[in-house]
Amino acid sequence: MAQRESWATRTGFILAAVGSAVGLGNIWRFPYQVGEQGGAAFLVIYLLLIVGIGFPVILVEFVVGRHTERNPVGALKQIGSGVWTKIGWIFVTAGFVILSYYSVVAGWTLRYVFLGLQGEYTVDGAPDQFVQVASGLDAVFLHAIFMAAVIAIVALGIERGIELSVKIMVPAIIVISLGLAVYAFTLEGAGEAYAYYLSPEFSTIANNWTQILPAAIAQAFFTLSLGMGVMITYASYLGEDRNLAEDAGIIAVLDTGIAFIAGLIAFPILFTAGIPAGESGPALIFISLAAAFAELPLGGILGAIFFATVAIAALSSAISIMEVVVSYLIDERGVGRVPATVALGVAIFLVGTPAALDLIFVDLYDGFANSILLVLGGLLLSIFVGWIVPDLALDEVSKGVKNIGSLGLAWLWFIRIPVVVALILMVALNAWDYFGFLTGDFADWLNTNL
Repeated sequence: MAQRESWATRTGFILAAVGSAVGLGNIWRFPYQVGEQGGAAFLVIYLLLIVGIGFPVILVEFVVGRHTERNPVGALKQIGSGVWTKIGWIFVTAGFVILSYYSVVAGWTLRYVFLGLQGEYTVDGAPDQFVQVASGLDAVFLHAIFMAAVIAIVALGIERGIELSVKIMVPAIIVISLGLAVYAFTLEGAGEAYAYYLSPEFSTIANNWTQILPAAIAQAFFTLSLGMGVMITYASYLGEDRNLAEDAGIIAVLDTGIAFIAGLIAFPILFTAGIPAGESGPALIFISLAAAFAELPLGGILGAIFFATVAIAALSSAISIMEVVVSYLIDERGVGRVPATVALGVAIFLVGTPAALDLIFVDLYDGFANSILLVLGGLLLSIFVGWIVPDLALDEVSKGVKNIGSLGLAWLWFIRIPVVVALILMVALNAWDYFGFLTGDFADWLNTNL
């Protein structure tokens, strides 16, 4: 067997993991989820879930990845038995489906960069402009361009491709985001925006918790790249001297911080332009924010910078998702990195093409992969690590730590009961919501188009 690749530096690993987490989930998905779910009420629940579920589950994935030095499928085959050996397929399937539509959405950001540079953002015509960008042959072309970039980086390998690229992309995302947040602070609508974003109405949580909780946990998993095998795969390239808990904490803090900053950018701009924050849904940054940029001095340039940041963030995440499915072919099938990357890249492009042609498929793919598969994968892996291989988990999490003491056992029991119970509830609620979509909007689309 050829020697397995590894991270050249700890910084490279952390930036790669953060780059995976800091993507469309933070800058595209997070603001519209906040807008749809009541502003600060959603933010409070989301932050609690990052700490209470996101961080413990990152450690679960790290433990499995580093111990086995394999992709999700190979990892569970190595340490599992019976039905548990099949869990890895959930992660690989989730990553494949997510990247197929993720690339489409990333393609939209590329188009909006050029629209800003050309001064073509519009207020009244923003919805029609988005429809033109988001569907049709132009969207397919941009989808292809983005996937080509992902293929090129992943084909170069861990050190020369992924690690080198994220050392440039992630710092750039942080610096530009902070600059845009400072600018947003100077806008006249900033005060009202901050009240909406940072001052929760707890009655909103009490009255709408069945909507807010599933949305918040799905967002936490998506933005931390959990349930899609990224953290398992990235940890498989780690040495035993690394403190997994420390690295997981750094990754969670940086990722959540950038998502928080995205809200500090988006909402002051929206409130200054007098545009409602909760009406555009997934198209929030492409309709509402683009229209808001059209109302601001130098809005085209500012918008181009913003969408370029989103595009960079999307690329940093996409290469991590791609690495999950590529590592399966390398580890389990003995396929070379370049042919594996090209073959899977083309397959992902083809699966994503319907989403580029019609927006309904973005909702179809996103609901299935993000709301169902990610949380289901996290649930089953937490049960496996907490109840089936607890000794392995405790041994692995203690490596690289001088004295973990009772904290390791506390983490294990937290995984076993609170996390598992919460994830069972979330899977049930998300499945019910997705069933409603299939029998509602998607059924209507089928009746109209078939």
